Amino acid sequence: MSGEIVHVLGAAGFAGAQLAALVDGHPHFALGTVTARSDAGLRLVDIYPEYRVTATMTELDVAAIAPGDFAAVCYPHAEASELVATLVDRGVRVVDVSADHRLHSAALYPEVYGFTHPREDLLAEAVYGLPELHREAIRGARLVANPGCFPTAALLALAPVRDHVIHVVVDAKSGVSGAGRRPTASVHFSSVTESVTPYKVLTHRHAPEIAQEFGQEVLFTPHLVPADRGLLASCYGRFVGDTPHPDDLLEAYRRFYAPHPFVEVVDAPPGMHAVQHNNFAQVFVTTEPRRGLFVGFGVIDNLVKGAAGQALQNLNLMAGRPETEGLG
Repeated sequence: MSGEIVHVLGAAGFAGAQLAALVDGHPHFALGTVTARSDAGLRLVDIYPEYRVTATMTELDVAAIAPGDFAAVCYPHAEASELVATLVDRGVRVVDVSADHRLHSAALYPEVYGFTHPREDLLAEAVYGLPELHREAIRGARLVANPGCFPTAALLALAPVRDHVIHVVVDAKSGVSGAGRRPTASVHFSSVTESVTPYKVLTHRHAPEIAQEFGQEVLFTPHLVPADRGLLASCYGRFVGDTPHPDDLLEAYRRFYAPHPFVEVVDAPPGMHAVQHNNFAQVFVTTEPRRGLFVGFGVIDNLVKGAAGQALQNLNLMAGRPETEGLG
């Protein structure tokens, strides 16, 4: 192996497999341990032939992960926090792709995620891993909390106006891969095809995450659409004070995102095809000056910029590598 080692723990799921493939093809990082539970002993390529990663998945052995290595923990929520703590205490720098370190307040975890968080100190230390908002803090972090897919798209659409817009509504639509690899009746082909379905109305776990980073409560409703990949967040709000002209707002967004290589501010509402299988986000915004309304759209691939690609973007920053390396 050459370069710094990145271990992918929980590589059999959709996000973990995508991340293992990105690390395997990275010009600097070397893919270390790739772990799974029920799929241990299989090669990743046997489950995901499209990625052509021949590494064999093993059961977790923390002793095989050396201090100074990097690890991405791709476990379900409520299952990652203890492993993350063990790794960080061991001197491993971690990107937690689960939800277990995204919220700053430990008091929210029993209500939102159904468990009592074991390490409030790591919640306080974890950097929220949206590079467009926290790039410099990510560079020096021991622990980065990779954002959720819905918050990523919504926050990119909203971030430049977070001090100017109130009464925000986020109406988001995601492809079926966002539900994870484990099959359920609600994501069966027959349930999803030729239909659009709202779910977890007023109870989705990503709402507190959006509110935390946006700085105010939002009304968030996700919908499942008959697509594999892609996520579109349509965001609406009301301006406080004067309403900018649509052209002026669009230009302000271009200035805001000029230093950020993976956000493209476009001239018309974007669709999912433009961002599938890549780490780019596309954003379009406009205003309705007569009523003082803001309208914004953010679109991403839920498995790339919404999960694995953003994790690699964070790993690049943590390792002092070019942010776009392995993602271009």
